[in-house]
Amino acid sequence: MQIKIRHAEPKDYNAIHTIYTGSKVVWGTLQLPFSSSEKQRKRLEEPRDDSYVLVACVDCEVIGHLHLGTFPHSPRRKHVGHIGMGVHEEWQGRGVGTALMEAVVNFADNWLNLSRLELSVFIDNQPAINLYKKFGFEIEGRSNQFAFRDGQYVDVYFMGRIKHD
Repeated sequence: MQIKIRHAEPKDYNAIHTIYTGSKVVWGTLQLPFSSSEKQRKRLEEPRDDSYVLVACVDCEVIGHLHLGTFPHSPRRKHVGHIGMGVHEEWQGRGVGTALMEAVVNFADNWLNLSRLELSVFIDNQPAINLYKKFGFEIEGRSNQFAFRDGQYVDVYFMGRIKHD
């Protein structure tokens, strides 16, 4: 199996919508159940100049999604990128997240000149925490009752990665 990473195209909106309707993906992200495919379509058709959207594909099937948001209009945060990602639940644990993280770290370090990457992750999402640590992210803090999920409040870790030359 070869995982290919590429820039998301507007035609990918249904596949990305499918990723974020999976119960495991909803559980691990800030997405809500019953999301609209139209929202995904608009995001891809009307991209912002501070966003980069990558997808992971196997045999032309989109199985993972990663968003890198930057801050080009904030002089004090131009060096920072914020990551959010989701992997189709049938493909979790099979290297898709690793492939997406490899691509975004290379892109951030070698093409965008970002020296800091950051993200938030639910504290009970150990596979994601392990993945991020593998790429040099460290837990920098914790926010209690950060989000409401499945009938209860859940804490998150804030994680960051500083590029060292």
